[in-house]
Amino acid sequence: MAKAKKWYQYLWIWSILYFALGFFNILFAWLGMIDFLLPLGFAIFGGNKLFCNSLCGRGQLFNVLGSKLRLSRNKTTPRALSSKWFRYGFLVFFLTMFGNMVFQTYLVASGAANLRQAVKLFWTFRVPWKWAYNPALLGDSLAWVAQFSYGFYSLMLTSTLIGLIVMVLYKPRSWCTFCPMGCMTQGICKIKASNLK
Repeated sequence: MAKAKKWYQYLWIWSILYFALGFFNILFAWLGMIDFLLPLGFAIFGGNKLFCNSLCGRGQLFNVLGSKLRLSRNKTTPRALSSKWFRYGFLVFFLTMFGNMVFQTYLVASGAANLRQAVKLFWTFRVPWKWAYNPALLGDSLAWVAQFSYGFYSLMLTSTLIGLIVMVLYKPRSWCTFCPMGCMTQGICKIKASNLK
């Protein structure tokens, strides 16, 4: 008899819902901060990677698409992708892009730049996304909220697309070998474990 699934095994639906909501209203992109803060919280306060191992909706989505729907070639993930140099190099790149996004938000908040109603794919290709935000909702003084939403949605969408590409080419959860959040939480857990010795 098959075991009953636990509630957190359905969190892959959260990933689909997140992108669907952001497609129609970019302000929902802020919900993605949950996927940033929870893993760090578990690592800092619990000293574990519970989020990555059990609660990550994105990892579950890759598993559903790759394993259950058989969209993955299921080939061994190249060692280069899980090497320390690649993981930390990608983390630095990712944090640089995140920092740039925050800086663009600051520029809009300070009135030095206009709101760019576009999503950037792979940090390069601008895709107009004007239907997803009505400036009358927040007004000019809170345009930075929308600017952050566009930047964060771009970040989440791009990283998911990268994850989908490596899912198809290699094992379903190949993204997890170099995921920036996984890399950060692993580092935090190691520091906490060494401090306990």
